[in-house]
Amino acid sequence: MNSAIEEQLATNLYYDRSFACEAAKILPGEYYYTRKPMLIVTVLGSCVAACIRDRVSGIGGMNHFMLPDGGGDPGNPASASMRYGAYAMEVLINQLIKAGARRENLEAKVFGGGNVLRGFTVINVGERNAQFVRDFLRTEKIRIVAEDLNDVHPRKVYFFPATGKVLVKKLKQLNNYTLVKREQDYASRLKTNDVGGEIDLF
Repeated sequence: MNSAIEEQLATNLYYDRSFACEAAKILPGEYYYTRKPMLIVTVLGSCVAACIRDRVSGIGGMNHFMLPDGGGDPGNPASASMRYGAYAMEVLINQLIKAGARRENLEAKVFGGGNVLRGFTVINVGERNAQFVRDFLRTEKIRIVAEDLNDVHPRKVYFFPATGKVLVKKLKQLNNYTLVKREQDYASRLKTNDVGGEIDLF
């Protein structure tokens, strides 16, 4: 896979005192899944996160991704970026199924796609991300049971896969510099890398 962008399993695990449980914090380009009663948390600007779980077994996970700028053939401007988005989604879904989730029991909650990055408004990357995640899940026949997409505010998302509970906090007073810098770095990494390897669909 050499220079390909790969979805990374989050490594930032900690004990969350507020919720008194183990937690995983995911950054752009990461995902995490678990069968344990724990918390997965992320902060989103124009990126989107899909929280997907098996509503019967409670196995669930979250990803955090952005479609790279399409570029290339004007007749097919989004093909490469859509492929990247599909890869980000399929990695999470495949990991859940390998962990024992059943495809027919999967449900999703989707968040993010805020218009928070100045200079990204022309291509409106947040809106494209939001539309992509809705379309992808519809095509895969995974029901979206809740969403909080678009808007202009970053958001912090807390997902409890075992129960399906999600808490969303709009970050209106956040000093956005760190978030914006993180997403801009991620966007520039996407521009210089190829989409990751082959996907095995179950």
